[in-house]
Amino acid sequence: MNKICVIGLGYIGLPTSVMFANNGLHVHGVDVNAAAVEKIQHKQLHIEENGLQERLNAAIDSGNLTVSTTPEKADIFIIAVPSPINSDKTADMKYVEAATKSIVPYLEKGNLVILESTVPPRTVEDIMIPILKESGLEIGTELLVSHSPERVIPGRVFEELVNNSRIVGGINEESSEKTRDLYRAFVKGEIFITDATTAEMVKVIENTFRDVNIAFANELARVSENMGVNVWEAIKLANHHPRVNIHLPGPGVGGHCIAVDPWFLVEQDPENAKIIHLARQTNDSMPLYVANKVKAIAEQHQIKNPKVAVLGLSFKANIDDMRESPSVEVVHHLNELNLELTAYDPHIHEKKLPQQSLELEETLKNADIVLILTEHDEFKILDPKQTANLVRSKIVLDTKNCLPREAWVKEGFDLRVLGDSKNS
Repeated sequence: MNKICVIGLGYIGLPTSVMFANNGLHVHGVDVNAAAVEKIQHKQLHIEENGLQERLNAAIDSGNLTVSTTPEKADIFIIAVPSPINSDKTADMKYVEAATKSIVPYLEKGNLVILESTVPPRTVEDIMIPILKESGLEIGTELLVSHSPERVIPGRVFEELVNNSRIVGGINEESSEKTRDLYRAFVKGEIFITDATTAEMVKVIENTFRDVNIAFANELARVSENMGVNVWEAIKLANHHPRVNIHLPGPGVGGHCIAVDPWFLVEQDPENAKIIHLARQTNDSMPLYVANKVKAIAEQHQIKNPKVAVLGLSFKANIDDMRESPSVEVVHHLNELNLELTAYDPHIHEKKLPQQSLELEETLKNADIVLILTEHDEFKILDPKQTANLVRSKIVLDTKNCLPREAWVKEGFDLRVLGDSKNS
């Protein structure tokens, strides 16, 4: 079992392909995005991830990694495609279905198929296996199947691919064992074995836990704004308790996992997933809350037709990933409120929004309110003096609590922080 075919070369599929290739296995990566495939063939990145460029170079130079838009015969097939939600918050499984169908003509006796995508529980049993049966191979004997969900975060993918524990859920013992043996090529963390449906549930549980925790933090932030409390200080102090670990508030929740996966459980059991549903509604309401707060601040300062400088479009610090980013929703709501704005993100080098600028100075020029939505390192070290020379009004709303208050206040800025009415 020394050749792997990976379907999907995005934020998970490409790093996974590179890891296997650099650990001595032959990998053929597949993606329907021909432009992305062409870039990878020329050792160019279509996504941003720390350490990916040098690892991609090594994988291609070694001859262990090839990429194209069509699958090839292999010993192992790994499916790592998106599993988003529809506009009605139901799971959109068309990518998983299409990826599974694409490998059927290439399957042979003895192959192993692994689903890495985060999916609703029972996806392997109810969606993948019926499609895989079209190969004519007997499932569980001639064709092994398992689910091993990724458990990494953008910006630290390679570190976590190696050191995090891993869940492996096979449709039978042999499927689990062969999957575990494969990932031992580079995984140093512990590998836990279970069944496929439990493995699917585990990954959804992990992301749902974080979503509920963030919703709690966001509620605390909104409550604190009416109490003369700095929620960031309060959470920090509360977390000194040995059995308390509250996450941090912000303008919403983004990314392909935390903002999506809880809806899988709401869809499957709406009668019982009520806390999960409420947490999703709470986090999804934060972009509008932030936009309204911007408008209220402008009114407090009696600024007519204010210009807003939006800093940060990715959903998380120091990455270029805009999937489900709350920043995009904030921009949408600011537009609905008829507020003029320009948006900037140092990690996004192509214009993804009409209001986006690729220059920081252009974004800040003549701004009345600077709105921090993502805590990029570049924003943490912004010079308040230089910023003061560019803006029209010295007002900042920091939704990530990432700016040094003393330096900005010293320069004459009215620095507002989400969830902080103690220092307003």
